[in-house]
Amino acid sequence: MNRFAYELSNYTLKSFSGLSKANTKISGQDNIPEGAIIFTANHFTRIETIFLPYHIHNITKKQVWSLAAAELFNVNMLQGLLDNLGAVSTKDPHRDEVILKTLLSGEVHWIIFPEGMMVKNKKVIKKDHFILKDDQAVSRPHTGAAILALRCEFYRERLRRMKELEPSEFERLVQVFQIKNIDQVLEQNTYIVPVNITYYPANSRENILSKIAKIIMKDPSKRVMDELMTEGSKLFSNVDINIRFGKPLDIRPYLNDPYIESMLTVKRKIKFDNDLCSKEIIKESSIKIMEKYMSAVYNMTSVNYDHVMASILKHFPYKRDGIDIYEFRCKVFFAISWLRSNKKYFVSDLFMENQIHLLTNDNSKRFEDFFKIAQDSKVIEIKSGKIFKDQTRFITRSDFHTIRIDNPVLVMANEIEPLIEVENYLKKLAQKSFEEIKQSVKEKILEKIQIDFTKDYTNYYIEDESKKKRIGSPLFLRHKKQTTGILLIHGYMAAPEEMKAFARYLHEQFFTIYVPRLKGHGTAPEDLAGTKFEQWIESVEEAFVILRHSCDKVIVGGFSTGAGLALELSTRVDDIAAVFAVAPPMRLKDLGSYFVPAIDAWNTMIKKIHLDSIAKEFIENHPENPHINYVRNPIAGMHELEKLMEQLEVKLKSINKPTLVVQSRNDPVVDSSGTLKLFNKLGCDIKEYYIFDYDRHGILTGKGIKRIYMAIENFIKQFC
Repeated sequence: MNRFAYELSNYTLKSFSGLSKANTKISGQDNIPEGAIIFTANHFTRIETIFLPYHIHNITKKQVWSLAAAELFNVNMLQGLLDNLGAVSTKDPHRDEVILKTLLSGEVHWIIFPEGMMVKNKKVIKKDHFILKDDQAVSRPHTGAAILALRCEFYRERLRRMKELEPSEFERLVQVFQIKNIDQVLEQNTYIVPVNITYYPANSRENILSKIAKIIMKDPSKRVMDELMTEGSKLFSNVDINIRFGKPLDIRPYLNDPYIESMLTVKRKIKFDNDLCSKEIIKESSIKIMEKYMSAVYNMTSVNYDHVMASILKHFPYKRDGIDIYEFRCKVFFAISWLRSNKKYFVSDLFMENQIHLLTNDNSKRFEDFFKIAQDSKVIEIKSGKIFKDQTRFITRSDFHTIRIDNPVLVMANEIEPLIEVENYLKKLAQKSFEEIKQSVKEKILEKIQIDFTKDYTNYYIEDESKKKRIGSPLFLRHKKQTTGILLIHGYMAAPEEMKAFARYLHEQFFTIYVPRLKGHGTAPEDLAGTKFEQWIESVEEAFVILRHSCDKVIVGGFSTGAGLALELSTRVDDIAAVFAVAPPMRLKDLGSYFVPAIDAWNTMIKKIHLDSIAKEFIENHPENPHINYVRNPIAGMHELEKLMEQLEVKLKSINKPTLVVQSRNDPVVDSSGTLKLFNKLGCDIKEYYIFDYDRHGILTGKGIKRIYMAIENFIKQFC
């Protein structure tokens, strides 16, 4: 192999990768040992033959050669690149000899795809065994990687022994294998490192390659379009590619057999590769090794949204009147919660984010994208808010070479079948009743909220500054007849305690009440300083789902920042009966607030140059309720509040729920003219504006609160 040509081809590939929109994440690099290595990877697209060697080379700094399908060498444009990158045709008569010599030297790593083909349908399991099936035949994964690794380690160990026992045999082997650096050969061991490649999203789609093919080729076959759409989408779409390296399999222990031991030590020239007994022993060992690396490869699958949705859809019981979409979403949400807490399996990084949006407005379009794929491939129909699935699409055999276009949902479901525990769990979950899953989701969210608060309170607690834990604890007042639930959201720098009196008043009027703790509150100002307004929104969404799973109707309201969050939720979520906003902070009277973005930007800049000592991160706060509110106001938190209200303002016209706005004319914090402006921008047909003459911001606590309580109560009762 010409090293210059190898590096030039690698440079070409690096330049090409800059054009790709794929997001590649590599994990488990620490599992790659020093020594002679065969990497065994799953195989879904042809481009893995090119990009996997490139990434391994970047990690190990060694040449990485691979076995590639013979048909690739018939493509003029690819042949030169593959040759220069060290790819060897699977039909090359000298392939095993080349692999053995280069592997033994340790100067070259090898990639072998043990499936022996692209597994387009991702179907590799049948009755708990690894079985591969295409349109032609059924086969087991190849043991070639294991056999080559065993042969390599056998000759390495024989060289070690012959160096002392029989120098002439030692010299003969050195010549046979053309070894230049014998010390390196003797010091190393042979390993197989399993590799998993997972794509998200994995569906085929139109791209520049498939469009060009349609122009150049008069009538491209479905197989050609399948391959161009699949592989082009991996290169030119925003696809996440997870490459994960597993723990290495040390090959030396598999030579611990009496017969092999005798062949390692005998001084005469032997024909190990042709000896019938050694062949049988190596065959048995290679099957064990193959099962290990295949299991390791598929156990490293990064479970993603497509896997979960496809598997739950597959196992969902047949319903003549269709599957409730929200029930489906609840089951997906709960499955992801289980996967996150189960540390045995690898999951998409996206699962580490708060998943509550799956139960509100699906702002990342996870369901929308999946449903489109399922509908386009005729796996489901959606009518009147219900999913009607064609179960035959999960059992009818599809053409192997076109299944990625014809039935991508089945391909998604197939990919996690080797994760037997995950597959069984999703199957049981899919068959749970709607009421059971709703209750489970509610309990899971309540548990998460408690864990999050305890963790934040412990991490940020400041002696003599943080309030008692009960001040920040969420408040859930249940009623026997949980017909209507009211979500009450506290204000900026406050805590659920701020809403307790009003919550109890409404509870006495036969409402179920939930008062959440907004992220960053009820702990210490440093917690709030590191919190984004999107996390406040997530706190509200969690509370909303709890009430939705407890009551027939939900009304949402809040005070100050909580009022802004209540309005924000109503712009995205349909299942809200009415909304009320008390003193929404559309315009603040404090002139200093206008300088907050500049101060926040200044703080960010000086931290980058390590001048933290001159950053102004907090300003003194003199709250109306010092037993509840923070006495230091983080600049970053004020900036987040402004961003919340800015993005809310443009969406006010989309609010179509009955809305009540309450404001104090003499509010020292919020400018009442800004509140009136907000009210006028509301898009709902039913809206009311009440203004009071109190001289404080916190009008839900203190003198004269009964008037405000009753005004809000009267509004609420119209929509129960």
